[in-house]
Amino acid sequence: MWYRLNQVLALVVLFVAGICNGNAELRAAEKLDILIVDGQNNHDWHVMTPYMSQVLENTGRFTVDVVTTPPKNAPAAAWDAFRPEFSKYDAVLSNYNGQPWPQQVQKDLTAYVKGGGGLVIIHAANNAFPKWPQWNEMIGLGWRGNDFGERVALDDKGKVQRAAAGKGPGAGHGRQHEYAIVTRDPDHPVTRGMPREWMHTKDELYHGQRGPALNMQILATAFSDKATGGTGTHEPMVWVIPYGKGRVFTTVLGHVGGEDITSLRCIGFQTVMNRGCEWAATGEVTLPIPKNFPKPDVVSVDPGK
Repeated sequence: MWYRLNQVLALVVLFVAGICNGNAELRAAEKLDILIVDGQNNHDWHVMTPYMSQVLENTGRFTVDVVTTPPKNAPAAAWDAFRPEFSKYDAVLSNYNGQPWPQQVQKDLTAYVKGGGGLVIIHAANNAFPKWPQWNEMIGLGWRGNDFGERVALDDKGKVQRAAAGKGPGAGHGRQHEYAIVTRDPDHPVTRGMPREWMHTKDELYHGQRGPALNMQILATAFSDKATGGTGTHEPMVWVIPYGKGRVFTTVLGHVGGEDITSLRCIGFQTVMNRGCEWAATGEVTLPIPKNFPKPDVVSVDPGK
């Protein structure tokens, strides 16, 4: 009798495990809807958005829509018609750095993220909206002067250092160059499985970012060498921040100069962006680290355009 009972229990366990595995596979197979917002930027968004959209869709995990703002100095009527439906999407990716959005759009995005939506910030998108308090809270650090909020960096031992407003540098960057990215949080879903160090393609290395940096979790940094015009400190390159029930992911990698998309072609950048989008949308990451991920001293570049 006990033998048969144990057999039945074993079958039940296998059945339940099968259901759980099936549900996990189903969740992983479901495509996530991403909205990219562009239209104004000091970088060529006409080049960036199509390329990033293709990279995301090539994973098979995402469908991507794009909404483009009115151009700079557009008439008020054009901005009155700009009302993105953020709630239709699992995450919103900002490729925007321009004039302020209408107050209603700001309220809509704030409510969307606070209510559980995902927000992804790529490179110069963190330069935008210095006078939007909720935006500054969501992104944590932005391209701001040294009198704006705290400056966050890491010392040589990996300890977070904070400088008050008015102390230390404001936002900037030195000369573009290849540089090593150091994984600081190997247990976060986005960076789990990434090597301790990997080489990024030629890019700007932002330093001196400023903001409230509340509940900020730094996932990766890069050393801003004084020899290339940097600060001599380890600067945040990838970080996450919870906002209400939502999740905000930022990477300041990804400079584009005209048609030059060298930084976007980096397999490391693409992996960070893809996994960051999935995490912002779901809180989990199923996308694997690709086999051609960069090595500590060797870049890895997408052979496409």
